[in-house]
Amino acid sequence: MESILGKTAFITGGSKGIGYGIAHTLLANGMNVVVTSRNKESAEAAAEKLNKASLGEGKAMGVATDVRNYEEQAAAIATTIKTFGTIDVMVANAGLGHFGNIADITIEQWNEVIDTNLTGAFYSFKAVLEALKKSQGYYISISSLAGANFFAGGTAYNASKFGVTGFTQAAMLDVRQSGIKVSTIMPGSVSTNFNGNEPNDKDAWKIQSEDIGKLVLYLLQMNPRTLPSKIEVRPTAPPTK
Repeated sequence: MESILGKTAFITGGSKGIGYGIAHTLLANGMNVVVTSRNKESAEAAAEKLNKASLGEGKAMGVATDVRNYEEQAAAIATTIKTFGTIDVMVANAGLGHFGNIADITIEQWNEVIDTNLTGAFYSFKAVLEALKKSQGYYISISSLAGANFFAGGTAYNASKFGVTGFTQAAMLDVRQSGIKVSTIMPGSVSTNFNGNEPNDKDAWKIQSEDIGKLVLYLLQMNPRTLPSKIEVRPTAPPTK
């Protein structure tokens, strides 16, 4: 089993939802975590909450950065390396969705989804690549079952998540001989605030954010000789229609 104690993870979109669940799990298991958000207050509040929980030996730090801006991502990664000395894990989690018939999706909505979900994943990997080469680290993207299954009203979101899945798998082949491991996790319904949802007791059947955190932990602790490169994960028993 790989030891993760004292290592550092950089998690985009880490101030809430899946990203926060991953940060919570990794911090509780001895890692340092950097959680990012476009909103500085949100990122710093999330890090403060994580640190106050005294989950483990690691520390949490909040950084404001927009994954749609390469220079901001590069600067955030430089700040992380200056603070913790290295980046061992990049979790490209930041994402959003606009849904509707193609006749109704606006140009602005299309660009926001593609730029955040897909281009953001590319910028994140591009900016952290040299650091991961040095640390022999891990890049994990959070795609979606929507990255393999299309649905009506999903033109923008499907395109972005199909793209994330394809991008991550191709990048895995590009860097595997450099000592970098690459995986994509493709969740189904997760109990988060995504798309205006308000988590409540009715979400009990859904995947919980901490479940994805445990899955990331599993990947990081796996023997380096083995790579689960693409993982689909879904609720065990969704409501019947």
